[in-house]
Amino acid sequence: MPFGVTNAPAIFMDYMNRIFHPFLDKFVVVFIDDILIYSKSEEEHGEHLRIVLQVLREKKLYAKLSKCEFWMKEVSFLGHVISSEGISVDPAKVDAVLQWSTPETVTEIRSFLGLAGYYRRFIEGFSKLAMPLTQLTRKNQPFVWDKN
Repeated sequence: MPFGVTNAPAIFMDYMNRIFHPFLDKFVVVFIDDILIYSKSEEEHGEHLRIVLQVLREKKLYAKLSKCEFWMKEVSFLGHVISSEGISVDPAKVDAVLQWSTPETVTEIRSFLGLAGYYRRFIEGFSKLAMPLTQLTRKNQPFVWDKN
């Protein structure tokens, strides 16, 4: 892929999704150049790993060994912690939300809602909780921030 192509990440992502299509949501998740392999057992994981490496080899794609992590029991991936216990929010992201300074503009509110909204499935009643902030982003709505 030539340097300077502005949509290169999207093209690469599409390519990765096509080559791993038979395995997506079965034991592989791909995000640009990150490949997450998940399995129910170590034996199954060995087979899944072999399949993924074979696909990469067939397509002449190479993984840099120093950037690979194998046989992890818990992994942080796209702001989540994934383990045999399930999926949870990465504690670092929770801290980022808690440490967020009070918004002073509509743009800052939208930015905060974007970050917090990414984790809405982990927050019961998120829409109701976010409603006062969402209302402040409406056109012709005066920006008034108070403690209530």
